[in-house]
Parts: sequence; C-alpha cells; structure tokens
Amino acid sequence: MILPPDTERIRFRPYQREDVALVLEMFSDPDARRFYPSIDGPQAAETWIAWSRDLYDTTGFGMWAIEHVETGDFLGDCGLTLQPVEGESMLEVGYHLTQSHRGRGYATEAGIVCRNHDFEVLGSSEVCSIVDPMNEASRAVASRIHAQSRTFTNHEGREMCLYWMSRPSGLTER
Repeated sequence: MILPPDTERIRFRPYQREDVALVLEMFSDPDARRFYPSIDGPQAAETWIAWSRDLYDTTGFGMWAIEHVETGDFLGDCGLTLQPVEGESMLEVGYHLTQSHRGRGYATEAGIVCRNHDFEVLGSSEVCSIVDPMNEASRAVASRIHAQSRTFTNHEGREMCLYWMSRPSGLTER
C-alpha cells in the first residue's frame, strides 16, 4: 500500500484497530448520522475499520485516517474505494470529517490529494464521488474535487449525485 502524500496540514495513515472511538466520534453528530445511520456503536466502528484494513490488503487502497500534521488531531478519513456505478466499478474518493473540523477545507484538500494519488499512482482513467443529493456540504466538496456532475440511480434504487473527473492528458493509464 502506498499512502497519499501529506500536505502542509494533513497526514494520511492507515486505520488501526484502536481507532474505534475516533470513528464513533466522526459519525456521532446529527449531520453524519443522517447520511451514515449504520455507524451506531463500537461494533459498527470496528466493522468500518476492518473493512478499510481489508481493502489495504486486497487492493492497496481504502479509507485512510487523516490527522492534522502539526497537532496530530484526528480530522476524519478520506480515501479510495470501488463503488458500483451503473453496472461498472468506479474508484470513488470518499471523505468524512469530525464535526469540529468541517468547514475548514480539509475534505477538499484531502479529496484532491486522493484523486491525484489515484491518477498518478494507481493509474485509473477516471475517479468519482457519489453523494446523497440532500448532503449539500458534501456536494460542495465533490464539486471542488471533480470536473463534472450528473445524477444517477444507484444499485439500491436511490437517486444520487455522481461527480467525476477523467485523468488529465499527459498522465498514462497503468
């Protein structure tokens, strides 16, 4: 697994089994619970971490914990996961922040780093973010990470917003 590079403010690291309380904090406020109601206790947080760690082993990527470079504070997570989009798998940039760290540009910053990591290291031809149409904050972040957007019906029959970007010219597919 190759981690995305640090920025001046953000450090990426693999999730550890000991991060259960941090994951619970990230998904505990009403806004997060609205879009991720299944992360509702220690068992669900352990499952989230195990899923991420399994992705590291099987794909070389996943959701990474993000921390503030100077303080070491847990900001949330950001990473890459394969998601079904209209019968095909697309790499998705996903991001979640603790309530106290939202609105400071961390999700956009981390998302752009993960998008570029996908193009430059993993060599995908395009990358996306899938967002609930009611999640205006996440839609704003996705619009800054990606170049295009449209709606689509996901594999569960729900209408979602799909934001995506194709690899910039000059980068070759791996």
